[in-house]
Amino acid sequence: MYIKELTELNGVSGNEDEVREFIKDKIKDLADEITVDSMGNLIAFKKGKSGKQKVMLSAHMDEVGFMVTGFSDSGVIRFATVGGIDERILLGKRVLVGEKKIPGVIGSKPIHLQEREERNTNIKLKKLYIDIGTDKKEETEKLVSLGDYVAFHSPYTEFGEGLVKAKALDDRVGCAILMEALKERYECDLYACFTVQEEVGLRGAEVAAYTVNPDIALVVEGTTCSDVPGVEKSEYSTVLGEGAALTIMDRTSYPDKNFVNYIYELAKRNNIPVQFKQTNTGGNDAGKIQMSRSGVVTASISVPCRYIHSPVSVMSKKDFNSCKDIVIAVLKDLGTKEEAY
Repeated sequence: MYIKELTELNGVSGNEDEVREFIKDKIKDLADEITVDSMGNLIAFKKGKSGKQKVMLSAHMDEVGFMVTGFSDSGVIRFATVGGIDERILLGKRVLVGEKKIPGVIGSKPIHLQEREERNTNIKLKKLYIDIGTDKKEETEKLVSLGDYVAFHSPYTEFGEGLVKAKALDDRVGCAILMEALKERYECDLYACFTVQEEVGLRGAEVAAYTVNPDIALVVEGTTCSDVPGVEKSEYSTVLGEGAALTIMDRTSYPDKNFVNYIYELAKRNNIPVQFKQTNTGGNDAGKIQMSRSGVVTASISVPCRYIHSPVSVMSKKDFNSCKDIVIAVLKDLGTKEEAY
């Protein structure tokens, strides 16, 4: 399912080349046509048996990360975040800097040198730095340049009962599912769109949707999972192990209710675990796709991931398989319909 390979690639928003080339190589014999647009979106077209409907599957290749913004005289690197990251989790995390993937650690002033008031507050981003083991600015500048991308370093790990820990599950899970979907041919014309720059404004999807001009779009995503201590059940977003999650509404899109209900009922008929996302926070590429041209019938289906936008996101293989099975079931079933769904 390529989750290990995909999550161990680095693809901070705006620098998705490594991920795109891997996907392009793996799907080259599965699609009828593969194009890369000026934004960097990878669009794989597979001709349908009837071609009555044009369906867009979308998953973004990029991940949250960092960018080098400066250097101190002592050789450490100053940086900014790319995408939404909780700065409270950053201290002590391992990273890889630039194309050379130079190992580094995010650090700050040691606690025993902090004033009392500093110890009682969260360390702000401007107080953090990346240490790559050099002790002079000139040494660092020989290895790193302004604008270099920085990614979390977090090897793929399986643990517990069918759980996976990795960085970038948002949204390499979606990419892996699109790659699986391309293994079959359907009645509909299929456009599998691996998009860029989702984490910084859903930019790639806006361009891809305009190009494809689909009748229907299904966004495949990794989403929040909040079934953890300290959170009331009534506040859960999704629950790990209870299947793929369908979005009712979020900050960027309002999925077509009839399409969402159709997907839910189809999953139930096929005995595939499925749940609804119970919060309306966050957003994904559906926000731009839905409003493309004269509007697109859109829905989002996601794999629940704990600790999202961190180097230690956690998913269940059961949920991944549920999401994959539902996506393929939808694509197969659409060809049996006289109308859109």
